[in-house]
Order: sequence, then structure tokens, then C-alpha cells
Amino acid sequence: MEFKETNSFSLDWDQNFTAEVIQLMDAIEATLQSSSSSSPSSLVKKRQSTSLQENNPQTCRKLPDSIVSPPPSFPFSFSRCQARPRFRYPLLRFGGQILYSRTEAEVEKAAMELLKVLEIQKKEMGQVSIGFDIEWKPSFQRGILPGKAAVMQICCDNRYCYVMHIIHSGIPQSLQVLLGDSTIIKVGVAIGGDAVKVFSDYNVSVKAVEDLSYLANQKLNSDPQNWSLAALTEKLVCKELPKPKRIRLGNWELYPLSKEQLQYAATDAFASWHLYQVLKNLPDAVKDPAGKSKGRVLLVS
Repeated sequence: MEFKETNSFSLDWDQNFTAEVIQLMDAIEATLQSSSSSSPSSLVKKRQSTSLQENNPQTCRKLPDSIVSPPPSFPFSFSRCQARPRFRYPLLRFGGQILYSRTEAEVEKAAMELLKVLEIQKKEMGQVSIGFDIEWKPSFQRGILPGKAAVMQICCDNRYCYVMHIIHSGIPQSLQVLLGDSTIIKVGVAIGGDAVKVFSDYNVSVKAVEDLSYLANQKLNSDPQNWSLAALTEKLVCKELPKPKRIRLGNWELYPLSKEQLQYAATDAFASWHLYQVLKNLPDAVKDPAGKSKGRVLLVS
């Protein structure tokens, strides 16, 4: 895992736990996962160590030339998982570069870079899609509304995820263009609500959104339901999407974001993008005897 940031500054990366404690927790969790498997061929694997605990953020905003080349192809397959196995599924974590931008100028530049990448993908693949999500500071007091959308995360392949701290930067012109482009499909769970919140908080339209829950109901031979991103991750790719409450319900207006917040945000956007690739390659579910489809797709343009 590698982070790219614009300005060099000293971060208190481990506000809640030291790196040693986090590594110890990971080791204990991996040991428990391994021991709960009934055979050496268990699906549970020890999480690979990343550079998050060892390396400081690097000072860099210029992306390598490889970012504008088409992503390496890898299969997006759906294999039915065992129903809630006794052991935990391996964790799904984004393993590429997290590009974190905080100021208006940084977010503008990041959005321009992303538009360039997506334009190349359009020429190579025709249709393009991005995993999209937002985070905000929750309110736990009656009568006090939750905060504005604070973080916007976008992922367009398995190599790069953009995390934009829009509570501090606002939504500059290039990002508005990207969000309003109907040829770029934004995918996520409950993404319609995210689009409404962005418009309410910033008066910026998010067009061409597709809800993964609706798409899953169209594709899967199961009773229609309101899928969560975590449930879909288990269903489609047999992996667990980490959702620690101390991160999910934390302060997303904090400046700068912690490494754990960045990892959480990027992984959510990546999961949405990845699951969309799996779902769109599945045939539609068989209709019931009444001829009604078991699901539907919501596409707003």
C-alpha cells in the first residue's frame, strides 16, 4: 500500500493505537482465523503486511505514466460461497495507491487527472464506471444534524483510489464536471442517497448513478432485498468487508485523515467498483412464474 500526498507535514498517524498494537491485533486476528479452519486448505489467509505501519507518506502529486494506461485485466468471477461458514472470510482490502487531496487546488488537479484516465478508458473499453462513496461526521445528539459530506472517494480500477477531503476543499470545477458526466457511471450501495446529500450540501449534481443493491436483485436468483455493501461482498466474492465502527462513525472532518480512515474510504470505493464488474457480467435472474423480474436497476441520468 502506498499513499500519495501533496504537502509534507508531520502526521499523528496512530491517534488511537500505536503501530505495534495494530500489528499485534492483526497477528492475533490472523491466528484466530487460521486456527478456526478445519483444514490446511482453508480459505482464510493471513493478511499480508503492508507499508502502512512502516512508511511515512511521500511528498508527491505527479502521478506515474502508468496511471493513464489501461489497467491490467483480471477476471471478475462470481462463485457461490458457503452459507456463513464457521470461519471468517478473508478480508477485502484495497491494495493499490491511495491518492489523498485536501485543498481546492489539490482536488481540482486530482479530478483533472481522473478525467484523463477515464477518457482513455472510454476509448479502450467503451463504457466506464467508478466506485463512488462519501463519508460525513455523524451526530449522536438529538436535534443536531449530521455534518456535511466531508470525504468523497472514487475508484476506477484496482490500482488507484482517490480520496478527496471536500469538507475543506469544496467541490471545484473539474470534480463538478466529473460528477455531472452522464457517460461515467457512478456505482455504490444506496448511492442515490449519497447523490441527494451531495446536492443538498454543495448544490452539485451527481448524474448516472447505479445502485448495486438493485443490480444484485436483478442478477441473483434470490429473494429481493436491500443489500449492504458488506453483504454483497460476502455473497459475490466470499470476502469480508471490514467496517469497524470507530472508523465508520468517526470524525471525517478531521484534518488530515488518519491512515485507517484513508484505507477504509478507499476500500469502500474499490469494493463498489469491483462488485459492479462482477455483477454486470452475470446474466439476469430467471423470472418468476408471473413473469415479473426479481429485481430492478436504478439508473439516474
